[in-house]
Amino acid sequence: MVCSFRRGNLAGQRRCAAGGSTLRAHGSGGKEERMDAPLLRCCSVWKASLGLHGIDLAVPRGGCTVLLGPPGAGKTGLLRLLAGFASPDAGRVLLEGGPVERPPPGWGGFGMVQPIDTLSRYRSVERVVTELVLSLPAPQRAAHVARALTQLGLDGQEPVRLGALGPVPRRRLALARALAPQPAVLLLDAPLDGLEQAVRHPLALEWRALFRRIGITTVWATRDPGEAMLLADHIAVLAEGQVVQQGTPQELYDAPASAFVAGLLGENNRLPGTVMVLEEEECQVRLDCGPELWARRGDVAGPGSRCIVAVRPERVAVAALSAEEMGEGALPAVLRDVIFLGDHVRLLLEIGRGGALLARRPPGGRMPRPGGPASVAWDSDVAFAFRSLR
Repeated sequence: MVCSFRRGNLAGQRRCAAGGSTLRAHGSGGKEERMDAPLLRCCSVWKASLGLHGIDLAVPRGGCTVLLGPPGAGKTGLLRLLAGFASPDAGRVLLEGGPVERPPPGWGGFGMVQPIDTLSRYRSVERVVTELVLSLPAPQRAAHVARALTQLGLDGQEPVRLGALGPVPRRRLALARALAPQPAVLLLDAPLDGLEQAVRHPLALEWRALFRRIGITTVWATRDPGEAMLLADHIAVLAEGQVVQQGTPQELYDAPASAFVAGLLGENNRLPGTVMVLEEEECQVRLDCGPELWARRGDVAGPGSRCIVAVRPERVAVAALSAEEMGEGALPAVLRDVIFLGDHVRLLLEIGRGGALLARRPPGGRMPRPGGPASVAWDSDVAFAFRSLR
C-alpha cells in the first residue's frame, strides 16, 4: 500500500528551505525587509584554528540571528571572528557589502556580552557598566550608563556590589555592560547557560522584546533549540564548522535540509526504509515495516540507498476508521497507547510490521480506541526522505 497524496510544484518550497525567501516581516510594526541585503555576510570563510570550514552566513539587519548547533559546531569561533578577535584564513566577512575592517561612517561597532564572574565581587553595578564607556565625556557617559541600566531593570541598584547579585541579575548586568556603548551589533555566546529552564526561556523572551524595542542587530549562539526558536528571526544551523542550513524558524521547521536539522528543531517520526524511485522533487520509499509511500526528496542518494522518512507528529492525521474508509493514501494502524499531556494528546501507533508512529492531537477530539480500527495519513509535502544517519 502506498501512503500519502503526491503534490507537484515543490520547487518554490525547496527554494524557501534553502533560504531563498526575499521578504520578511520585522518587529511589531509589520514592516517588510529584504533578506537578500544582509547587514553582515560571511562568504566562504575559513579559519582552521577556530574550526571554521567554509562558512556562508547572512545576518539580516535589525533582527536576531541565532547560531544553533551542538558543542564544537563552530558557534563561538564564528562569534570571535565577527567580533574582530581573529581574521579569516580565507574568504571574506562583509559589512553592508564592504570589508568589515573598513566600516562605513557612523558605524557603531560590535558589542559582546561576556561573563562578569571574573570581575571583583566588590565592584558596584554602576562601575561594572561604566568601565565600557570611560572614553566618553562625563555627561554622555552618565547618560549611556543610566540608559543601559534602565533597559535591564537595574536602575536604582547602582551601588549594589557584584557579589550581592544572584544569577539572573548578573546576566542582566552583563547585557547592560555590553549595551552601554550602544553598539550597532550585539554578539552573545550562550549567555543564559547555567540557568534553570523555568527561568531561562522567560528571560530569553524578555531580551527578545528588548532587542526589538531598541532595534539592535543581534547574533546569539546557543545549543538549545527551544531557546533558538523563542529568540530568532533567522537561524543558522552549524555542524562541524559549517552552516548546514539557514532561514527563518518556520522555514527550517517546515522544510529541513537533512535529518540532523529535522531532529534538532522539534520532534519527528523517523521511519527507516529504502529508496525505490527518485524523481526531481519527490521519491518513493519502501519502509522497513512494509508500507510504501511518497515523500519530498531531501538529501537521499539514488534508488537502493538507505534512508529515513521524517514526518512531524502534528502532521499525522488519525481516524477511527479503516484505511479504505479514510481514503486514498491512508495506512492501516493500531493504536497502542494514549497519553494525555494537558494541551495535547500523544497517540502511540503501530503501522505495518512493528513500525512505531507518534501522532499529536488537541484533547477532546474523536480518537480510535486502543486496539480498535484506526488509520493514519499525511500529505507527501510534509514528509521528507533523508539519508540515514547510521
